[in-house]
Amino acid sequence: MAFAPVLHSEWLKIRTLRSLPGALLALLAATTAFSALAGASGTSEPDFDPLFTALSGVLPGQIAAISFGALAVSSEYHGGALRLSLAAVPQRGWWFAAKVTAIAVPALIVGLATAFIALLVARAGLGSAASGLTVAEQVRGVLGCGIYLMLMALFAAGLTVLLRSGVATLSILIPFILVVSFVIGDAAGTVADFLPDKAGQIVIHQTYDGTLGPWSGLTVTALWTAAALVAGAWSVRRRDA
Repeated sequence: MAFAPVLHSEWLKIRTLRSLPGALLALLAATTAFSALAGASGTSEPDFDPLFTALSGVLPGQIAAISFGALAVSSEYHGGALRLSLAAVPQRGWWFAAKVTAIAVPALIVGLATAFIALLVARAGLGSAASGLTVAEQVRGVLGCGIYLMLMALFAAGLTVLLRSGVATLSILIPFILVVSFVIGDAAGTVADFLPDKAGQIVIHQTYDGTLGPWSGLTVTALWTAAALVAGAWSVRRRDA
């Protein structure tokens, strides 16, 4: 079986399951709203970072990206849907690759659009405080933010295939991002730089200190994502539907 029709069928699932476009809309709305609030909140801090402030809405917004990746996969584990999918596509590797692609493409497109809109809205609130941002820094922030959101969606998708439960994935990742990275991460020193979320978020900072830079940080997040997807692919190939 050719890959194109398998990808088309997976895209139809993404488009027609209302919770999935809803998650992408929530990503756009939440990120933009929180970035707008950050842009209007003032700039009195001595370590003020205009790029991070403008794109800080991605911190709560990424929960929607994670939810998108988890829900896109968990729908296969309801009502025997996975058995039907694998009966239609016996090549399990093709099915998994199509599922990952169908998640990655809309997550990247919406992530890039979200970052661009959030930057524009926040810059309007920051006014002259954002005048020090160069075009290269803003392009890097928007591109990196879009890639980061896509990687987090795929990270959640890989874990959901491995755990066979969207609820389990969200129960692990959301507390991890909200608690571990902010509480334990700060106490862990440089180890925290290699957490999947902390590493990727370096790209939305204008200035950065530590072991990793913007693109090496995204590479660390990509490695976490790749590990989750490899584990998910193993699960699809070796475990019964």
